[in-house]
Amino acid sequence: MKPIVRVPLFAALAAALLAGCERAPRQEDVEAAAQAAAEVADPAPPVTGREAPQFQFSDDDIGIALVPAPGFTLRHDFTRDYLSGGEWKTFAAPDVRGEPLVALVLDGSDRITAAELRIGTSSDRQAVATCLDAPEGATTEDPDEVRIDGQPFLHFRADDAAMSHYLSVDAYRHMRNARCIAIDLLITGTRPEVYDPPATPPFDNATARARLQEALAAVRITR
Repeated sequence: MKPIVRVPLFAALAAALLAGCERAPRQEDVEAAAQAAAEVADPAPPVTGREAPQFQFSDDDIGIALVPAPGFTLRHDFTRDYLSGGEWKTFAAPDVRGEPLVALVLDGSDRITAAELRIGTSSDRQAVATCLDAPEGATTEDPDEVRIDGQPFLHFRADDAAMSHYLSVDAYRHMRNARCIAIDLLITGTRPEVYDPPATPPFDNATARARLQEALAAVRITR
């Protein structure tokens, strides 16, 4: 590729006039020279690739982010009155420390039915060593591999119940940058038939599961 040489406008015009020293320069020659000089003096801006996505959450140290997910509310804690508690990941062992990072709570979630995506991380030695182990209660016999933003995560499903309460989790686990990354899609609540009269849930479980998959598509791995 030849280097671009910037030519002043007057020089380009002069070149056109000199080229026609044996005859009067044609108007189209003068206009072409002026246009070429203008393009060199004011070149088009370079193409810089696709614009960086607008994150609603980003943690550069951990290397994970979320693009906006319509219909979900962003929370920075797991403190809710759900059966699951507020651990950094679902079914976390009591002696394994971790950090609740961010959550997307499906709008309309209440005590009858709630759904949310949670992301937690841990660099604890025990958490790292057992990151890809399915917990007790996992109903997936052979955990499968799922790609999230192009990265492989181990996926399994687990359920829990206590009296009239229930919890269903699609769990995704990944090791990255010496950390365990835990993404949990939770559906939890109280069975509506135990109320008198029966309660009306804000959404059914099939809808909640589909919406949580939409939220999962908002996850970005940034490093």
